[in-house]
This record gives sequence, structure tokens and C-alpha cells, in this order.
Amino acid sequence: MDTLTGLLESPKARGAFLLKSVFQPPWGLRIEDRAPLSVVTMSRGDAWVLPDHSPPVLLRPGDVAVLRGPDAYTLADHPDTEPRVVVGPDQRCNTTHGEDVTERLALGVRTWGQADRDGSAVMLSGTYQAPGEVGARILAALPVLLVRPASAGPNPLVGVLAEEIDKEEAGQEIVLDRLLDLLLIDVLRRWLAEPGSGAPAWFRAQSDPIVGPALRLLHEEPQRPWTVASLANAVGVSRAGLARHFSQLVGEPPMSYLTGWRLTLAADLLRDPDATVAGVARQVGYGGAFALSAAFKRVRGVSPQEYRKSAGARPVRRTGLSAKTVVLER
Repeated sequence: MDTLTGLLESPKARGAFLLKSVFQPPWGLRIEDRAPLSVVTMSRGDAWVLPDHSPPVLLRPGDVAVLRGPDAYTLADHPDTEPRVVVGPDQRCNTTHGEDVTERLALGVRTWGQADRDGSAVMLSGTYQAPGEVGARILAALPVLLVRPASAGPNPLVGVLAEEIDKEEAGQEIVLDRLLDLLLIDVLRRWLAEPGSGAPAWFRAQSDPIVGPALRLLHEEPQRPWTVASLANAVGVSRAGLARHFSQLVGEPPMSYLTGWRLTLAADLLRDPDATVAGVARQVGYGGAFALSAAFKRVRGVSPQEYRKSAGARPVRRTGLSAKTVVLER
């Protein structure tokens, strides 16, 4: 498993909240749902995305925006339009005066809005409802707003999502979950590949002739009892050379990175109700349940059992990218 595959395996929506919203100007939504990650695209008309602490960005039809929570943001037909509806936790919608309009503004299957189905603006949105569905490494690295313009190349997934979101067929929830995952992965993959986009150091380091092979070994075989010496030997360099070079490019020592990767894998495996802590521990390189629990508690602040009960719904540590907006090349 290469570094990119390891990163992009994380998005796994489970009953994600997907919605078609239909509007006539002027319209404005204040999003305060505290969701860890949302994907927004316009299938008709334009919309402005207004994060609280970074510049507004215009979304045109086919553009795909990835918004990282839990901070609030506004979507509107114009930057000066005041929000009229606030979307809160559990996707309940209230006017700015506190009136619940969730049911009153429903327009049918997964469709909602302030106009009929022929509104001039149609927005498709998908919301990951727990951090564990995306992965801590992605959330910690992402800018607050990431946009892939349609002009960078057509994305057929937008059209497929527009067709599928109205359907109510057997297995429809899993179809929509996987479409959301694919749409997110497409944006992430292009962001990571674009020079100067602000991709995390540990991703950029995979192209290094020394650190790249070391990263691939850690990703492919996290269960091995790695030491800096054994990893250096596998790569064919000195222990000191690997430790120095790895820390310079990745931003942390090899064993610290390995711990983070093991716990990322463990967090995903723990979401399987049939998995035992001891079994997960063996899969990711810990000697037993106690060793994994100690590491999990030290790094994530909760035990594996507590993490499982809360479905991973915990805050993610942020990086210096927290107030940054990235618009990929048009």
C-alpha cells in the first residue's frame, strides 16, 4: 500500500446525509452542524461559499467544494446576502428567528429548499457525520475550504450524483455513500498532486528516494516490529541518515509516524462491531490489547472502547492550514 492509497482509503461514509437544495435568489444558509467534513457542488446556478475566517469563493456549476468542520460557514447567492436559515446539529433547519422549518421546506426525496424544483440554483451536498468516517490524517491536513473547479476537467461523478440523489431504490444509501466517497477522493487526489497546493509534508516525502521507500514499507507492513535500525536496513541507508532525513522531510521521526499510522488503522478497524481490541492490536503491530489501549489513550485521549462507543466523534487537532482556502487550477 503506497502513501496515497493509505490516505485515500480513509473516506468511508456510513449513512451520510445527502441532500438536494433548491433556491431562488436571494437565499442564504448558515451551516452550524459541526460536521467534520462536507462536500458541496452546484448542478445549476452559482453559489458563494463564505468561511468565517477566509475569503469567499464563488462556486459555479460542476465545481466541487470540500469544507472542513467543525467551524461554521455560510452559503449564499451573493456575499452580501444575509442567511435566512440556519442548519444545526442533526441537520435541523431553523430560521434566524428560531422557527423550525425542516419539514415545511421539504420538497420530496432528499430534496429541500425555498423554491419549487425549478429553482434557479440547485445545490447537491453530502455530509460526513463522524470524524472516523474520514480519517484524522486527512482532517488534520486539509485546508478549511478546498475547491476543484469544473474548468480543471469535467467530473462525471457530479452528474451521476445528481441522478442518484432523487432515487429511492434498494441499496440506495450505500450507492450514495460510495458516490460521496469517490467525489471526495477525486478532489483530494488532485489537491495532493498539484504543486504548491499545501499538501502535507508526509505526502510530498513519498517521492524522496530514501524516505519514500521507508514510508511505503511502514504503510504496507505496519504490523512488523519496526525499529529505526531495521527500517534503515530495509531501505539501504544508515540509521542516523534515515532518522535525520525522515524527520526533515516528514516533520516527525519514523517511529512517531509509525505510531500515528498504526492508530489511524486501528481507529478504522475498531468501527467494525465484530472486531476485538486484541485482534485489532495484532493487525496493526501491537503485542496485545493493553499495549494498543495505552497507545490509543496517550495519543487520542480516549480508550479504544470509548472511541468505539462514540463512533470516533472527537475533535481533530488542527494544523496551520486551518484558515486557508485552496482553489485548484482552473
